[in-house]
Amino acid sequence: MPIPSNAPILVIGGTGFVGLSLVERLVARGHTVTLPSRDREKVREDLIPLPGVTVINADVHNPRVLTKLVPGHAAVINLVGTLHGNQTQFRRAHVELPEKIIAAMKQTGVQRYLHMSALGANAMGPSLYLQTKGEAEAQVRNCDLDWTIFRPSVIFGSGKCFLSLFASLLKVAPFVPLAGASSRTQPVWVEDVSRAFIHALEDDNLRNQTLSLVGPTVYTMQELMRYTGKTAGTPRPVIAVPDWFGQLQAAAMSILPRPPLTRDNLASLKVDTIDPAGFAPLLGWRPMALEAIAPMILAQGRARDRYLMLRKQHRNM
Repeated sequence: MPIPSNAPILVIGGTGFVGLSLVERLVARGHTVTLPSRDREKVREDLIPLPGVTVINADVHNPRVLTKLVPGHAAVINLVGTLHGNQTQFRRAHVELPEKIIAAMKQTGVQRYLHMSALGANAMGPSLYLQTKGEAEAQVRNCDLDWTIFRPSVIFGSGKCFLSLFASLLKVAPFVPLAGASSRTQPVWVEDVSRAFIHALEDDNLRNQTLSLVGPTVYTMQELMRYTGKTAGTPRPVIAVPDWFGQLQAAAMSILPRPPLTRDNLASLKVDTIDPAGFAPLLGWRPMALEAIAPMILAQGRARDRYLMLRKQHRNM
């Protein structure tokens, strides 16, 4: 049975970039949302005032806490992911947490589980990020729940994403030495990602399916950086550098609290985040192109207003 439009939904890892879009869309659909957080005071101000959203302090890595959180919800959505860390941290976020969520759902009788993975996830992949994401996918497919796995490429939208990171760098750098410049990706709009989650709740045909979420255009990382600079009005030379130089970059940046590049990130770039089949056909719509959205994200004033209007229209679909 499809999840009713007014059903309560538990969103784990919902306080970030994708979570904001998804929670806003859930509320617009009439759902009530429980949003656990390690620190309620640090949750984004635009999430807490949403009608129907309850933000609570909770350690979702504690199995006893999960068995108290899960009951009473029609579905559980897991958006948790990290791009930085050591093996222990990657496994805790990507492997151990889904295992605990699945156990809590089985114990409490909640069947519908939506899981955020990533294109390129593979237990034999070149990076800890891809390996642990791949382990989690295998775990979800082998559980006895009604699951859907989402595998997005790199996600863009208004807020903290690669567009804002690239634009900030290009404002201050006279040129950019870029490691992994030839790695290919298909950027997907965050609104298409959150819409896919909603669609999965409402369409039983998406149960026990693995869905690729990609945009219509394939870019190399070098092309993407150059496009961002041109669109933001700060074009700069973007120079592809060999892997050894990228390793030195990553090592130097590793001393930062949240490094923009790590050795594990570089290893992930060895795998193209593309799907030749395109955006999952089962979802029934064509995704928005980066070229249609990025100019409004990177601009201010009236262009930003147009972006917000387009986002509102898309949310009503």
